[in-house]
Amino acid sequence: MWLSSRLQTAGVALLDCSWYLPASGRDAGAEYLSAHIPGAVRFDIDAVRDHRSELPHMLPGAAEFATAVELLGIQPADQVICYDGSGVNLSAARVWWMFRVFGHRNVAVLDGGFRSWSSATRPVQRGAVKRQPSWYGVPGVDTSLIRDRAAVEAIVAHPGAVQLVDCRPAARFRGEVDEPREGVRRGHIPGSANVPYPDFTDSKTGLLRSSDELRAVLGAQGLDPARPIVALCGSGTSACTLALAVEVIRASG
Repeated sequence: MWLSSRLQTAGVALLDCSWYLPASGRDAGAEYLSAHIPGAVRFDIDAVRDHRSELPHMLPGAAEFATAVELLGIQPADQVICYDGSGVNLSAARVWWMFRVFGHRNVAVLDGGFRSWSSATRPVQRGAVKRQPSWYGVPGVDTSLIRDRAAVEAIVAHPGAVQLVDCRPAARFRGEVDEPREGVRRGHIPGSANVPYPDFTDSKTGLLRSSDELRAVLGAQGLDPARPIVALCGSGTSACTLALAVEVIRASG
């Protein structure tokens, strides 16, 4: 595996990005301290966010993002590798997307995450890892990767040009169960399709499906990865698995 031979390589920044819904019963921080890939620092999406907003996981400002990654010892030229312990890229893809929003293109998601790494009996490490704080500088923002509420309302009002895809589980999309956060109504945005985020990975291995399989997953819902897609979910986390899948499809040609 590419990563195995580069764990101690300068310029490689490995991030444990694990996060779970409160109802899951899992504690991402405790799991990290118990076992993580050697050298990985913890990237907490509950902490690296816009703290002025009452909504969870809203994108931080460029200066706030820079401060956070500087404390993690990340530099602009680093190869950043994101992973999580979910087996379905639940939060690793979100951190991958954040780095891309702030112009850091040398970033990737570890296929299979911690599940694949540990199942292959590769080494793990206990306790917290601290990297030497770095300089990052305030990055620019790639606004092409972001859509706000007004933009989504415009898409709903004028359907056709842009595809809306909700990545929540089907029962939540259909409004059959309550949302995990109090005060959030059931249902979905009118005109949106549903592709639950676990559909992008192989349930047995946790590996991302092949580009052909990903095309088939989207095609089953009448979606075309060559056309514009806006990904949706509960708080902007699992939606990024779709962004990752589309990136893989488009890279395959």
